[in-house]
Amino acid sequence: MIDAIRSNLGPMMFGGLILFLLIGYPAAFSLAAVGLFFSFIAIEMGVITPNYMGNLTFQLYGIISNDLLLSIPFFTFMGAILERCGLAEDLLDSIGQLFGSVRGGLSYAVIFVGAILGAITGTVAASVIAMGVISLPVMMRYGYNMRHATGVIAASGTITQLIPPSLVLVVLADVMGKSVGDMYAGAIGPSIVQVVLFCIWVMILSIIKPGDVPALPPEARTLRGWALVRKCIRGIVPSAALIFLVLGTIFMGLATPTEAGAMGAVGAIGLAAMYRTLSWKLTYQAMSSTMRITAMVTMILIGSRVFSLVFQGVGGGLWIEHMLTGLPGGQVGFLTFTMIFIFFIAFFLDFFEIAFIIIPMLAPAAAKLDINLIWFALLICANIQTSFMHPPFGFALFYLRGIAPPTVKSRDIYLGSIPWIVLQLILVALMIAFPQMVTYWLDKPVTLDPTALEKQLGTMPSFGTIELQGLTPPKP
Repeated sequence: MIDAIRSNLGPMMFGGLILFLLIGYPAAFSLAAVGLFFSFIAIEMGVITPNYMGNLTFQLYGIISNDLLLSIPFFTFMGAILERCGLAEDLLDSIGQLFGSVRGGLSYAVIFVGAILGAITGTVAASVIAMGVISLPVMMRYGYNMRHATGVIAASGTITQLIPPSLVLVVLADVMGKSVGDMYAGAIGPSIVQVVLFCIWVMILSIIKPGDVPALPPEARTLRGWALVRKCIRGIVPSAALIFLVLGTIFMGLATPTEAGAMGAVGAIGLAAMYRTLSWKLTYQAMSSTMRITAMVTMILIGSRVFSLVFQGVGGGLWIEHMLTGLPGGQVGFLTFTMIFIFFIAFFLDFFEIAFIIIPMLAPAAAKLDINLIWFALLICANIQTSFMHPPFGFALFYLRGIAPPTVKSRDIYLGSIPWIVLQLILVALMIAFPQMVTYWLDKPVTLDPTALEKQLGTMPSFGTIELQGLTPPKP
């Protein structure tokens, strides 16, 4: 009995964590509690030594000394400023006028503005809230189908997850131990394809159900000629400048992601001043939002490090690796299982929980199967987009529900998301079928050395890149 428990501590830890999360306990505290509880059991049974837990101090120090994670508050602050500064209004108004004479013109405008905001904010909440407040009343006024209107707004906000400088990509780069610049470069192709897929769906809808996506009436198209051109320039040029300030400096090697995030935050303040919306109230709200999100990420990361250290010590990493690499079908079987698993686990966990709990368990197995880790991370990123769109924890739908008028039914918001979830899954399938969508944009092909990676990952905790100092746990 004792031997059976000793050899199955890894599966028991994983099951205990899932149970706590399903009950509804906060992820950060669930991770730390399960990790510490099983550490006492493992020490008592002689699976690990008490000295092994001393490595936890190095893990926690690694979190607070990780320069890459500093980019998270910078990008969050930038997004919070841009959400309220007036840029989104200018973009939606100008691009909406530009496409106004076309069926589905407002939908195209929402998609393109969602992509632009995604490239300068990096946060889903900022994009969904800004576009929902501005565009939903206009779409309702001109007779757009309610389910389509809410669906396109929520979906275009989730584009932010995949388009650099997405916070998701920063976290995935840290978890996978890869360059943020490479992750951003690899995301260019999938981002473009996703925008195209969304536009194709609007075009199809405008053909089969033109009444759902009507063109703007002539009296609503108030800008024409040079007045419209000037309006577009006023919205697009500042956006392009900020995109270059953040992404251009990273791709050109002039700045690290953290430095680019800091410049982006300063640029966002400059844009708010240009639009004459910069105030102490706006700045305080942005700082408050940044503090809450950064604290949440840090607490989840601390809890995950506690769980990871013990999970690796009791052989949980090897258990996961052997289980996943033993799936029938090799790489195809592994990818099929992981994509389906992540899609369904996203019904219950949000992105940060998936990133810090689930993905590090999958990375060693992907490396052993000689899978390009950047491509694999972007596959996961595209898949996790659906976590913002489907019940019960679709945060994009929550954001939209919070700002939508009472006349908009929750049923319409949820049902309206279904076609867009299907489009996101089509993107995942296309990325699997055509990996060049990712690898083409990289400076050089990523070559994996499974032996070296296995050796490295075997002596490192799954949730970070800080090596265990001088101690390795005994095999159970």
